[in-house]
Amino acid sequence: MRALYLLPILATACSQQAVVNNSTSDINTAADRAQGDIDTYAANNTAAATPAPLNPAAPGQPGGLADDKTPVSEAPFTPDSPQGAANVVQAYYALIGEGKYADAWKLWGDGGKASGQSADAFAASFGKYSEYRANIGAPGREDAGAGQRYVTVPVQPYARLKDGTAAYWIGSIVLHRTVVDGATADQKAWRIKSIDLKPAPPAAK
Repeated sequence: MRALYLLPILATACSQQAVVNNSTSDINTAADRAQGDIDTYAANNTAAATPAPLNPAAPGQPGGLADDKTPVSEAPFTPDSPQGAANVVQAYYALIGEGKYADAWKLWGDGGKASGQSADAFAASFGKYSEYRANIGAPGREDAGAGQRYVTVPVQPYARLKDGTAAYWIGSIVLHRTVVDGATADQKAWRIKSIDLKPAPPAAK
């Protein structure tokens, strides 16, 4: 910003000297030079302020989701199916990307408590990011046990910190729901039980 204040002063000084010399060409030359310096400064700062696009690894590459060639079924599915669990994961990351942290927190089990954080602490944990996204893989099979159901969904989150640094992860989310008689509607719905992520490289250039 300091250069922007100095350049008009330089232009004015050159202009005053040009008036003393009664030289219109000197005035125009000084003005053109000053404007050129301003344009160059603006162009350089615009380029510096535009970070490179986030570049998560492609499926099948290191840091990417599995390269599953199986076509995704377009048949209708129910909310309690494995695809319904994957939809919860997609909603979860969409809410985070939109800054709706309280709604995302509620997609964890036990009304958000399964996250191990309060709603405020959960929201604060994303405060260092300027953007946050994720690619969602195909859900695994539904596992059963003692009136419980579990599904694992592969995920590839990627984000940008407010300082411009890019971050990439790869991992999975385990979702859980209860099928015992007397369970509440929320307990019967897919909710996040745990998230396991590790740092991952970006796409190879």
